[in-house]
Amino acid sequence: MLTIEEGVEGTVVLKGRLDAAQAPLAQAHLDGVHGTATLDLAGLDYISSAGLGVLLKTQKRLMAGGGRLRLAGVNPHVRDILVYSGFDQLFEIEPAP
Repeated sequence: MLTIEEGVEGTVVLKGRLDAAQAPLAQAHLDGVHGTATLDLAGLDYISSAGLGVLLKTQKRLMAGGGRLRLAGVNPHVRDILVYSGFDQLFEIEPAP
């Protein structure tokens, strides 16, 4: 299950699992963000290749408009997935506190 909430200062908070079943929900929500957006992933337990695709599609769209997608609060497990997939080179990643 995935929950999406609006955090402080326009941050989008993702909690739970971002997998193939939840990717359309996440993409629909992220299609509404513009400029530079921050995703708070502190509560994200798992991300699949479909979830990575959502992040990549959103990053490409935002960059085309001069913005970008920042990832904050990334826990070690999700960070490992981002590193193994090379996505750590595509996003500004702020570690979990």
